[in-house]
Amino acid sequence: MSTTGSTRRDVAVVAYSQTPFVPKAADHNEVELVMPAVHDVLERTGLDSQRIGFTVSGSNDYLMGQPFSFVSALDGVGAWPPIEESHVEMDGAWALYEAWVRLQHGDIDTALVYAFGKSSSGDLGRVLSLQLEPYTTQPLWPEPDHLAAIQARLCLEGGVVTHEQMAEVAARSNTNGFHNDAVATSTAMTAAEVAGQAMAFDPLRPSDIGPVADGAAAIVLAAGDTARDLSDRPAWISGIAHRIESHAIGTRDLTTSASTRLAAQAAGVGDPASIELAELYAPYSHQEVLLAEAIGLRASADINPSGGALAAHPLMVAGLARIGEAAERITNGDADRAVAHATAGPCLQQNLVAVLEGTAR
Repeated sequence: MSTTGSTRRDVAVVAYSQTPFVPKAADHNEVELVMPAVHDVLERTGLDSQRIGFTVSGSNDYLMGQPFSFVSALDGVGAWPPIEESHVEMDGAWALYEAWVRLQHGDIDTALVYAFGKSSSGDLGRVLSLQLEPYTTQPLWPEPDHLAAIQARLCLEGGVVTHEQMAEVAARSNTNGFHNDAVATSTAMTAAEVAGQAMAFDPLRPSDIGPVADGAAAIVLAAGDTARDLSDRPAWISGIAHRIESHAIGTRDLTTSASTRLAAQAAGVGDPASIELAELYAPYSHQEVLLAEAIGLRASADINPSGGALAAHPLMVAGLARIGEAAERITNGDADRAVAHATAGPCLQQNLVAVLEGTAR
């Protein structure tokens, strides 16, 4: 579906909520993860589950360690009387895309999107290696940190990224996260302190790697006048698109993000100078540099004021959180035009870009 054109319905984020992102939520099951975020976001809009036209979630059963965990999570939403519901085995940002498409049909005006992840319940590296190309890559059992280190080395040797840039990104993200009450995994630091750390996965230092966290997030979308009724300043989604690159890592250029560039173009980013703020899902410091370049962000853009995935990396939730964080800053009047980005797969394989604005077009 095209994200531009006169026939497209105006859809906005009218409320966002998240649980604290913590290293381990050992005592919480999927219902207990989801319920606080969902109940809070509905309370902010004055809606209940029966006044939501469509409900969709994003999660991964492998991470939760049990089949159909997303069905159990519905108890945190309330599925009786029956609701219209869907699920995406993906980051919640892609669930939001499905909800956006569903709202374009015109027969409903509201949608609830939520995502949850509990990476601490299993061996994250081993689980994620199962998504790799099965013949030559997956049998080696490389973990995400190993592949990201290869990507970072290629970027450094190719002059695309510098050690100084990586240290500055890591320091800024962790410091921003330290001041974010919803993040419990980061500390304030300087670029010099980052550069002084011992290597974790050469050339990545510990602060170059987003700390894995558990948590949940929820967003309410609304269309047209309904959005205006539910929020004094909705964050209108003026464009949204996603693109994917080759499954085989060795067949693509890891020093750039072509799919992000294409998604940004399709989403209608347009003049980068108009982008005041960007929430980029970059779980490794060098990836933020690649994403900013692919989107064409200016140096003046405020990138990841929330801290982003480098401050806390709740898998399956981090992309939806980027959209929610950007939307909140539109709603608060801190920005008039922002970009939110989500990624999935190894080395930025799949990428989604959404453009959020304070005024509907």
